[in-house]
Amino acid sequence: METILNFLPLTEEEQDLFRLAAPEAEHRFRPVDNMLNAGEPLPGDLEEATIVLGNMSPADVAAVPGLKWLQTWSAGVDPYLAPGVLSGGTVLTSAVGAYGQGVSEHMFAVLLSLCKRLPQYRDLQNQSRWEPLGRILTLADSTVLVVGTGDLGSSFAKLVKAMGAHTVGLRRDPSKPAEGIDEMHAFDRLEEWLPRADVVALMVPHSPETDNLMDGRRIALMKPEAILLNGGRGSAVDCDALAAALASGHLWGAGLDVTRPEPLPEDHPLWQLPNCVITPHVAGGEYLAVTRSRVVDIVLDNLRRYTAGEPLRNRMR
Repeated sequence: METILNFLPLTEEEQDLFRLAAPEAEHRFRPVDNMLNAGEPLPGDLEEATIVLGNMSPADVAAVPGLKWLQTWSAGVDPYLAPGVLSGGTVLTSAVGAYGQGVSEHMFAVLLSLCKRLPQYRDLQNQSRWEPLGRILTLADSTVLVVGTGDLGSSFAKLVKAMGAHTVGLRRDPSKPAEGIDEMHAFDRLEEWLPRADVVALMVPHSPETDNLMDGRRIALMKPEAILLNGGRGSAVDCDALAAALASGHLWGAGLDVTRPEPLPEDHPLWQLPNCVITPHVAGGEYLAVTRSRVVDIVLDNLRRYTAGEPLRNRMR
């Protein structure tokens, strides 16, 4: 019999659905208040669990001797792929597909606010100052470079395309299309497209290939007065180099929902730049109700598949 640790924030009705999906299993519900936090097992959980639904700390996961399957509520699974966390036979699946709407809408709102100088106008409002700031930008006829065209990137591309932008996508396999992308190219053509893009939107997971992807040299390749967005992983952008570029006037603005490190230190210069919008990694959280519902749907569907012996969605290993 399987023993399932479930850390999802579920209603009683949803808990009943999970019991129905695996009626022979023992279900232990240990819900968290916020899906940004790791689940906390109770005594005996780690020794007896065979399935974990949700996110525990990698150290706790590594301490589960009989773990057969880990299903995360997150789209990223990097901490669980570190050596020594999962045994060779443990299956790992993610919640890819749940976060596209939340992240894309958030980053789209940030982008429009930067184009129209809304952060600077809020600064003036807080000082009771009525002061026009001059020229603004439009997405109509702009070129938006979307780096990473999975669920997040594709969802974002559809939004900017509706505003009249031409969307260019970069991915490892350019033969694979994505909704909202007008033209797709290989990831290794990044430096060719940086000087041609009005907006560069990073929607990539963490990997050796994306670590420090936008360093000082590549930020300098961007078009003067372009906008840089990061809604994927903080490790993709050198925040020190970005601050220097913004302060010098090279870029129009930047929007960051993720940084490295997180949280960004209180004395980091990015905080003080009027053309930088920083949010505390909230675009992909459960703050949008549909995001939580989609995570629950993905995990419940995978539990049904597991019970039926069918292939699992979003398998990472």
